[in-house]
Amino acid sequence: MFWYAARRIAASVPVLLLVTLISFSMMHLVPGDPAAAIAGSGATNAEIEAIRLQLGLDKPFLVQLATWFGGLLQGDLGRSILLNRPVWQAIVERLPITLPLALFALALTLLIGIPAGVIAALRANTWVDQAVTGLAMLGVSVPSFWLALMLIVLFGVHLEWLPTGGFVPFSEDPAAWARSMVLPSISLALLQIGLLARITRGTMLEVLRQDYVRTARAKGLPGWMVIGKHALKNVMVPVVTVIGISFGLLLSGSIVIETVYGMPGIGRLIANAIFGRDYPVIQGGLLLTGTILVLLNLVVDLLYAVIDPRVRYGR
Repeated sequence: MFWYAARRIAASVPVLLLVTLISFSMMHLVPGDPAAAIAGSGATNAEIEAIRLQLGLDKPFLVQLATWFGGLLQGDLGRSILLNRPVWQAIVERLPITLPLALFALALTLLIGIPAGVIAALRANTWVDQAVTGLAMLGVSVPSFWLALMLIVLFGVHLEWLPTGGFVPFSEDPAAWARSMVLPSISLALLQIGLLARITRGTMLEVLRQDYVRTARAKGLPGWMVIGKHALKNVMVPVVTVIGISFGLLLSGSIVIETVYGMPGIGRLIANAIFGRDYPVIQGGLLLTGTILVLLNLVVDLLYAVIDPRVRYGR
């Protein structure tokens, strides 16, 4: 297990370096002059040149890249142009908003998606299976921003059960904080619930046809033991992959959801940076998202070895 984990960690290092390189290079691949875009249409040449000097855009690309890498080694992601503060500070301040939102959405995804997929597989080709599959397809097909608006209209405007937007810090009012998280979490989770339910259903159907499941049933074991002890463990290997991907998608999907609900999280920070051409914040956000996805893939690989010991022995 130790050597398997060491190999996976070593393989993640060049990926992280590549993510860092792409995060920095992407802004330089965008057509046009970044300094002119930041300064605006009415800026003078002197103002544009001042911004270019401030961002170091007057230096060669490799020099800029080396400077940025040097800053990263010291924990410096640059300084936000719009906020006039360090990028890492702006991200850290908003992490307590985005991270709980993604975790709540992931909890909803797991609590609903896995049981729904298992039930659909156990009731294959029945109305239960068709209902679960139909709802899963609907969840995958509906755009998240449209769903968020419909939830606001229904639960916020007509029923007045939940707030239509905004965010209340947990330290000020825990109950109001929880209420402000409900609709965004549901809007963020429904897409992943449908995806997880479909993957779980398909995998469970394959597992239920295996010989060891039929043998367990022939021995007279209760149905719950056959499903929980024998079938579900083997279903979890591909499902873990979907869970890891889903959490990364939930973090990246918060850009749309936080904008719709007016939540001051990392997603809205990146959205405002895109509209305001705040390149240091965009680069920092891309680097954060890419790093999280790489680390999630690493965690998924390590979980493989725990769930299925054959993985770490080179199967």
